[in-house]
Amino acid sequence: MSRVESWIECLDCGEQVVYEPLSLACPACGSPWREARYDLRSLRETWQRELPSREPSLWRYGELLPIRLDEKLVMLGEGMTPLLDASQLGEMLRLPHLMIKDERQGPTQSFKDRQASVSVNALRLFGLQEAVVCSTGNVAMAYSAFCARAGIKLWAFLTSLVPPEKMHEVAVYGTEVIKVAGTYDQAKQLAAAFAESRGLYLDRGARSIAALESMKTIAFEICEQLAGMRAADSLPWPTPDWYIQAVSGGIGPLGVLKGFSELRAAGLIEKIPKIACVQADGCAPMARAWASGCREAAPVRHPETYITTLTTGDPGRTYSLLFDRLTAGPGGIMLSVSDDEAFHALNLAAKLEGLSIEPAAAVAFAGLFKMAREGIVSRDELIVVNCSGHAIPVERQMLPAGWATELNLEDSALPARPREGLSAALRLLDRHRMRQVLVIDDQADARRLIRRLLEAHGAYEVYEASGVSQALKVLGQRPVDLIILDLMMPETDGFDLVERLKKDDAFREVPIIVVTAKELTRKEWQRLSGKINRLMVKGDFLDDELMREIDHVLS
Repeated sequence: MSRVESWIECLDCGEQVVYEPLSLACPACGSPWREARYDLRSLRETWQRELPSREPSLWRYGELLPIRLDEKLVMLGEGMTPLLDASQLGEMLRLPHLMIKDERQGPTQSFKDRQASVSVNALRLFGLQEAVVCSTGNVAMAYSAFCARAGIKLWAFLTSLVPPEKMHEVAVYGTEVIKVAGTYDQAKQLAAAFAESRGLYLDRGARSIAALESMKTIAFEICEQLAGMRAADSLPWPTPDWYIQAVSGGIGPLGVLKGFSELRAAGLIEKIPKIACVQADGCAPMARAWASGCREAAPVRHPETYITTLTTGDPGRTYSLLFDRLTAGPGGIMLSVSDDEAFHALNLAAKLEGLSIEPAAAVAFAGLFKMAREGIVSRDELIVVNCSGHAIPVERQMLPAGWATELNLEDSALPARPREGLSAALRLLDRHRMRQVLVIDDQADARRLIRRLLEAHGAYEVYEASGVSQALKVLGQRPVDLIILDLMMPETDGFDLVERLKKDDAFREVPIIVVTAKELTRKEWQRLSGKINRLMVKGDFLDDELMREIDHVLS
């Protein structure tokens, strides 16, 4: 791998030094805020020539990481996580270019694996044998795994609000777990005092050089993946229009923004995407400061959110750096969502895209939904959402009421006639009759989306029709309880079908919900008046609104 000259530069006085993990402040002015810098002049040619043959891990970008790569690295398969097409969520939101960076695929199933990988390799390179972290769960799990593999003793300070399952995983790696009955910010102060008293390395988030640099690799991977892993043929690489991530302390988007900036400086990309930072309402110092146009964020002393991973109450200078760089550069937004909105997004990601995600990741998706509703993102934009971690475990509050049906075979089984016992149990599933719904839309993706929403919410049997003639054939074969109809179809349109059904005694009482992207004229409204139960605009509603309308119509 080619060498690129690098150095550490103070953000306050400009002093330049070589990188050392235990050097915590600028030797000239004492500022703890420093960043790595690189000579990027030869990077474009180097990566164009060499990247296609390198192994698919975050270490393929070693020239822009602050440690030597001629030593044997401690690796667990970190980096190069999938970039997934979110077709069904995109269909629901009318955002056809929606993608998900699936950071659940890391060694400990979160994007913090990057932070631990680069940081622990730096510690090992410099011969350090102990380290300290303060965490709400994911950082401690990631560090614990990499420290165990590197033979480094780890002390992890965790608040008592961290789910027990995460604490157990941290402990199983042999980490010394310190459980702190206090806020995350208080736990950080205690961890800092402990590390200082023993002269140990402490991961300090955005102020730790290796930790911040690790996050750049997300930006590198996204651009290379969008180019189809054909670096030699695809320069400049494409970039998203938006990058969206849930935020606690802010190291993720700060590092990702640095990565995009370095790619542009090297001539590998032409633009930097806008960045959306999403917080939980109960701990949203950044979002509140951004909404007020303030460069400094007022701390939240007592976070009030169930999403403990996002409870950094005082982001400090990280917010100011993000504020300055976003407002002076690509632009973006900081916003917050409620816990309920996050848990709803969590369920949608599972039901529509097959992704079991942690509540913190769901905050990013809920932010996307809010941005779509408010018109902040548009259908022609390419959007990448960071799915930052896996649900470990799926906690009960993530699940909707009535999420399971219990069958007790002991109550109905007959020892001499087991088949009758099984049949009796299966009949319990039909206590509430399956509702028959016909979905009529010429777009297969739209039909599949509505089918999935209905089936994921319970007792619905869904039939599909791609046009009016097929719909009439279905209606001639079986009764239905509800019709969900698009208006614009290539043969006879939905207006004609509505009028035809309302003239037929067999179908006059069947309720109709129209789901369309068409903006109706006054005459078209008149044609539907009194004949349909509800009109909903595609992309302007989420699944809960559709299901409320269906429940209301069928009640």
